[in-house]
Amino acid sequence: MRTSPQPSRDRWNRLGSAIFMLALTLALWGCHSNEPVPTLSARVWDEWRVGQVLNAKTGRPLVMGDWLQELAGYDVIYLGEEHHNRSHIEAALTVLQSLVNRGRRPVVGMEMFGWEGQPALDQYLLSKDQARAEFLERVGWKQSWGGAFEDYDPLVQFAKDHRLTVLAMNPPKPLIRQVVKLGLGQAKDQPEWRQWGMEQETIVDDPAYRTRILSQLQACHGGGAPEDYQTMYDASMVRDEGMAKTVTAAVNRIRAAADPAQGPVVSYTGGGHVQYRLPVPNRVARRLQEPLKDVTIYLATFEPERVADLYQTMQEGIADFVWLTPPGSQGAPRRCR
Repeated sequence: MRTSPQPSRDRWNRLGSAIFMLALTLALWGCHSNEPVPTLSARVWDEWRVGQVLNAKTGRPLVMGDWLQELAGYDVIYLGEEHHNRSHIEAALTVLQSLVNRGRRPVVGMEMFGWEGQPALDQYLLSKDQARAEFLERVGWKQSWGGAFEDYDPLVQFAKDHRLTVLAMNPPKPLIRQVVKLGLGQAKDQPEWRQWGMEQETIVDDPAYRTRILSQLQACHGGGAPEDYQTMYDASMVRDEGMAKTVTAAVNRIRAAADPAQGPVVSYTGGGHVQYRLPVPNRVARRLQEPLKDVTIYLATFEPERVADLYQTMQEGIADFVWLTPPGSQGAPRRCR
């Protein structure tokens, strides 16, 4: 068990903000290996354009209608966004509308809501006249996510209009803060761990995940002490395991219902929770007894000057598909280097 000293207020503030900013600042291709990009006789990226979905293995654009039809056959669809990009919300709505048009009833999982807000979220989706301000107060939006709710309201409104379930995917901030503050070993002894049903959960420390996340933490939040990075890493691991717990429970409920119209689960998170399948997708697959058909989709700002970097991350397995979009209102995502 870790017995590191109690962090100072300044250290806690730095650690706390770093772990919650990690998912906001991990760029699609901001942290990758230094291996040279393969030389191609015909550069596949020369035909890339905004609005295309690319097969990440080949780099080739797909026929949108055919691809959307294919998505209806998956158990889980992981969408990884760049935060505050309205085009990414619109992409998610395109996927959801396509599923509904094909007679499916997707379950929408959103990183932006904490577990503690699920009752308020359920009530809002069923209500006809609850004021938005009251909903945001009851769901704890400011505490669990912050920022403009308008960025994500279209997803919630779509679910409300179509009577779809929305799952709060994120473990509560107090639980994660305990991990950042104390480390995983001591956090497991705290009341918050038992309060949220985590005492029976296995937090898998996957070596590939550790290598990837620690390198990104150091690139995006340089200058910390080794123990700082360890507790941030612990918190990242718990967040991803918690989100996997939520997705797994939803998949099991859909399977138990034995209704072909139900599903798939559409998980909407920051891209950092989807990359290389390591954060959430592998953890979900590990938890299920039966084989899972899932797909990872990166929603990425198209930057012509960075296409070679993007191609390299695709070759490294960043996702199954990459959807090229315009930049958000705040421009291209921040790069860690």
